[in-house]
Amino acid sequence: QVQLVESGGGLVQPGGSLRLSCAASGIIFNIYTTGWYRQAPGKQRELVATISRANTIYADSVKGRFTISRDNAKNTVYLQMNSLKPEDTAVYYCYVKRTGVLAAGSWGQGTQVTVSS
Repeated sequence: QVQLVESGGGLVQPGGSLRLSCAASGIIFNIYTTGWYRQAPGKQRELVATISRANTIYADSVKGRFTISRDNAKNTVYLQMNSLKPEDTAVYYCYVKRTGVLAAGSWGQGTQVTVSS
């Protein structure tokens, strides 16, 4: 029943910025942990950032450059990415899971982010 639609990916030069959005339907946003993971070719999927009602977590590689936020009224989570580096190139996936409940989460289809000159 959960549907996630990502947008905002694209090609950007090193040092540039992008803002990813993930619009969710079929959930009560306020009681879910939401966030972003990424996967580069030939590498495992890794956590980028997550946000819940009480907590925010960032991967060390993006701290100080990326900011996760969400609008509960719009059921949308955002990832503002600044000072982008070539190593940030990956497919970025939106993820949601009900907070504090032992249950499987849901994934979006992914959006490509390419950082290159």
